[in-house]
Amino acid sequence: MKAILALEDGRYFEGESFGAPGTRTGEICFNTSMCGYQEVLTDPSYRGQIVAMTYPMIGNYGINGLDDESSEPHVRGFVIEELCDVPSNWRSTQSLDAYLKQHNIPGIQGIDTRALTKHLRTLGAMRSVITTEVSTVEEAVKLAQESAPMSGSDFVKEVTTKSIYTWDPESQLSRQWDIPSPSQNREGGPEGAFHPLPEARHHIVAYDFGMKRNILRGLRQSGFHVTVVPATATAEEVLARNPDGIFLSNGPGDPAALNYIHKEVKQLIGKKPIFAICLGHQILGHAYGGKTFKLKFGHRGGNQPVKDLRTGKVSITSQNHGFAIDPASLPSNVEVTHINLNDGTVEGMRHREAPVLSVQYHPEAAPGPNDAKYFFEEFAKLIDSAD
Repeated sequence: MKAILALEDGRYFEGESFGAPGTRTGEICFNTSMCGYQEVLTDPSYRGQIVAMTYPMIGNYGINGLDDESSEPHVRGFVIEELCDVPSNWRSTQSLDAYLKQHNIPGIQGIDTRALTKHLRTLGAMRSVITTEVSTVEEAVKLAQESAPMSGSDFVKEVTTKSIYTWDPESQLSRQWDIPSPSQNREGGPEGAFHPLPEARHHIVAYDFGMKRNILRGLRQSGFHVTVVPATATAEEVLARNPDGIFLSNGPGDPAALNYIHKEVKQLIGKKPIFAICLGHQILGHAYGGKTFKLKFGHRGGNQPVKDLRTGKVSITSQNHGFAIDPASLPSNVEVTHINLNDGTVEGMRHREAPVLSVQYHPEAAPGPNDAKYFFEEFAKLIDSAD
């Protein structure tokens, strides 16, 4: 079946439909990861977006029931150059095509994703549509132009948890798994092995703005007992739980549209140690009194170089965001600690007086490198030093 990908500026691509037929609009962006498409599809930070993968073949290891980063995929549509029809992996339970059909998400393959990516790098992320139902390019472009922009959007309310819960109370879901060697003696059986979890030393409250499961796993693996609360939780409600620390998660949409969250986070600064990532980092910037701006095409992939300005160390990081903090808008008691080496944007902050730190990227990866995983330990040290 023929499909059309049309952009708001009139550029269009014709290809072959896979996944579900239909019409979906959203901001189109590109991700440069070579693997991890299942994690990309199920990352709540992609809510409201059509994602194009730059790697040429996608779907080669299928879909399995363990690698989801949330309960469902959140992308509006999926754009690839070539779909692998015959996935080959012992963990695979279904094909990418079947998975997208199951969740009613349209995909398009057979287009020049290099040309698309160069176009977006030159002109910026923009509104778009994938359709199998519209017969003319002109109609498709009009649908893209009439769709809602990302700026000003609040998708957090669509992806946050509806109720408070304790993550992994039985310490089963967070165990690290690997393929055992004959010399290893770990729980798990012949199909795999689990590493034992450390004792939970600190109780933290985690705001769920669209949190990935591997963040929760990473926190538990670093010795945190985690209570997850909705994005609408007030500072008073959080502090009433008397946590050792507070975590602000990743999430989708425009951070400037979240005033109801900014004011609550502002009340938490100085009350408890805080660690924030991705959207949480941007929300923290607003709580400080700063501002955010929309990046031209965002940072999405597992190869973003970040420099720690205090040590000179460079880490390769996993990122997924379309907005950044304006460093000139930050007050003097907030220090910029990390920058992106590609464009110089803010990648990390630390409060000079209160126990608060944040990074723009993903310490938990999923997918991506583990260079920044040490930040979970940094959070534990921040809590210890505040005692």
